[in-house]
Amino acid sequence: MTETEAIALIERYLTGEMPAREAADFEARLRLDPVLARQAREFEELTSALQQYGQRREVKKKLNAIHAEMEKAAMTTEPAFSFEAPEAELETIKPVQPKWRIFWNAHSTTIAVAASVAILTVFSTLLSIQLWNSMGKQTMRYTELRREVENIKKNQRAINRAFNRKVAPKAEVNPGSFSGTGFALTENGYFVTSYHVINDADSVYIENKNGSRYKVTEVYKDLEHDLAILKVSDPNFTSFGTLPYTVSGNAADLGEKVYTLGFPREDMVFGEGSLSSQSGFEGDTAAYQISIPLNPGNSGGPLFDDKGNLIGVISGKQLDLQGAAFATKSTYLMTLADQLKSDSATRVSLSRQNNLSGRPRKQQLKKLKDFIFMVKVYN
Repeated sequence: MTETEAIALIERYLTGEMPAREAADFEARLRLDPVLARQAREFEELTSALQQYGQRREVKKKLNAIHAEMEKAAMTTEPAFSFEAPEAELETIKPVQPKWRIFWNAHSTTIAVAASVAILTVFSTLLSIQLWNSMGKQTMRYTELRREVENIKKNQRAINRAFNRKVAPKAEVNPGSFSGTGFALTENGYFVTSYHVINDADSVYIENKNGSRYKVTEVYKDLEHDLAILKVSDPNFTSFGTLPYTVSGNAADLGEKVYTLGFPREDMVFGEGSLSSQSGFEGDTAAYQISIPLNPGNSGGPLFDDKGNLIGVISGKQLDLQGAAFATKSTYLMTLADQLKSDSATRVSLSRQNNLSGRPRKQQLKKLKDFIFMVKVYN
């Protein structure tokens, strides 16, 4: 679904134009799709701010009309008494009040209410606009790390064709629309990446540096924690082999040395740093903050501690803080795997033996490289 189509659906829902059944289906989708839910929330807040601004302008217009009428009334007052009346009647004649005073006495309550509404509308509009701006800034401060590859590859191919027009053209392989990183979860073909990497994909393939390439399909997802479990559906697949790492169920310590492997470009990239906070973006307790410079394409990659235990899944980074990246804690991945087993009676057996502990980093990386894959998304 395009952003324009999503906004049209949200507008129909908020204006009550949807039939009851369609509205119920849309509400269910909002609960399952955090991206659509965020769009709906932001659209509702923006339209509310615009409506309040329109109301404020209307009230201001009415108050200006009232003020003009009062000024006009003040300019045309009648004499306090008639000089043509007999002297005996002068004592019984009461002064005639100015028209502006009569108008004020008749409409003072209405004017006070209108002024109060105007003041409240002004402040609520300013508050809504400030909230909208702060949400926009917050969204701009955090970015997911999937990589757009189609335009990059098109540009590269165009440059190559310009310099090699005399060479017979080779068959071009569709590079896909987006790419990210993922890793093997079990020997029998279950695989993990970030949900935002594969969201809205028509098809997904994974490939590693030893040339293995498989088609995978989504089997389970956790939208709240941005996790997805996939399953290799290629008929030629037999096994990933014995995984050298285990998924840690314990909280990592502040300052602990950590590292990751991913595909911010076509070749695998190693990144090393430390765990800089036990909470993620804006205090998210489901994530870690790490001091590793990451780029688009790292999303879904594994985060290992110094002993080679899997402690997290890379999800995004903070734009206004150099070297601040985030990873969903591995405990949520274990919970997702347990839910998959209980809901579908699927054989999901996590590795219980860590063959990386105590080894030098270079040896750890050699054992890991066959289990870390580039995720290629086609849509």
